[in-house]
Formats: sequence, C-alpha cells, structure tokens
Amino acid sequence: MTTKAVLFDLDDTLYPYPPCKEAGIDAARETARELGYEFDRESFDEFYQRGRREVKRELSGTAATHERFLYFKRALEQRTGEPNPGDALALGEAFWSAYVDEMELFPGVEETLATLQAAGLDVAIVTNLTTRIQLEKVDRLGLEPDIDLLLTSEETGREKPGSVMFTLPLARLDRRASEAVMVGDDARADVVGANAVGLETVLFNADPDDPLEGRRKPDHRIDAFEELTEVVL
Repeated sequence: MTTKAVLFDLDDTLYPYPPCKEAGIDAARETARELGYEFDRESFDEFYQRGRREVKRELSGTAATHERFLYFKRALEQRTGEPNPGDALALGEAFWSAYVDEMELFPGVEETLATLQAAGLDVAIVTNLTTRIQLEKVDRLGLEPDIDLLLTSEETGREKPGSVMFTLPLARLDRRASEAVMVGDDARADVVGANAVGLETVLFNADPDDPLEGRRKPDHRIDAFEELTEVVL
C-alpha cells in the first residue's frame, strides 16, 4: 500500500489528556468556590460527575456529550433547582481556559507531522467533540501549518466509530480508504471505525493492559510517536 493520507485523532493522541482535564477541574472548582458554592475536591467531583452522567445519558453519540458547559449547566440545575446560566458559563470558561493552557504536544508529534507533510502526505485531524473547542486546541498546539483538514463530530452529526467520520475526510482529501492510515488512542472509536471502512490503523498511547482482541485489534501499535514514519513512509 502507498500511503497518501494520515488521519489523526486529537485528544490523548497528539497531546496528553489527563493533566489537561485535571487542570480544568481544579480551575472550575476554584471558580465555584469564588461564586459562593461550598465544595471540597470530593464534593466537586461528585457534582461534576452528576452533570456528566446526565448529559451522556441524554446525548450519547453526539458531539455535545463531551461539552463541559453542558455538564456544569445540568449539575447546577440539579443542585439549585434553577438555571444559573451565568455560573454555568463561568465554570465552563474556567475549565476550558485552564485545560487549554495546560496542553503540550506529545514528544515527536511536531517533527513527525512535518516529516509527513514534507513527504507529500495529506494530514487530517478527525476528532469527536464540538468544533469551537477543538479549533482552540489546534490553535493552542500550533498545528495549523501541519494539517490539511480538521473535521469534528459536530460537523458530521455522528461520532467515531461512525463511518462518516472517516469517509468524509477521505472524500474532502480526494483519497481512497486503501491510501489512508488512521492513528488514534481509542481502540473502539479509532481502530474499529477506521478498519470497518478499509483504512489501515495505528494505535498509540492506548491502555497497555487492554488485550485488543477480535475487531478491536489494530494493524499496528506504536509506543513512541516517531515510530509512525516507519509505518507510513
């Protein structure tokens, strides 16, 4: 196979997600305390998870299922019985501001993307979540010069592993599935979805204890981002 396009997941594939989430939660909790809510770390985590569970239960499979503004809106409604739009906005903004400030690329990402571009390959980011925050993340990470396309699940109405999340970027890049590779950290969303439409798959930064049996097994698994060039070039 001659690779002509590489599709990348964004979150926890091009940068580490856990420290960003932790920074966001800490900032939102501090903002809540400044607004007069009595939270310690444990009670705020319960508050956050309550809103998250409700949003995911009602909006599963859509980009909105990841939106922290919605988590805080629902959690505040449950806690106070009132909409509290100003407070929900403040908590959401605090979360995302601290989250984005914490972002740093995984080692080797910048150099690898530049190598792929120099070799004439198309580079796309194919990501679940809403468009605005993903645009902000890409801008923060300085990825704009190294990508040809950014596609979010908000644009398609379906989340990975839905096939449109892979077929639409290929159509926009004018590439066939047999010419493309998908790189991601989530075996279900990135590997199963991409393999189902004929893309070769590379798993990076996945749970090392996941056995990855059956349909969830990737074509390649890498431990360092730089190893990707050995797969696609």
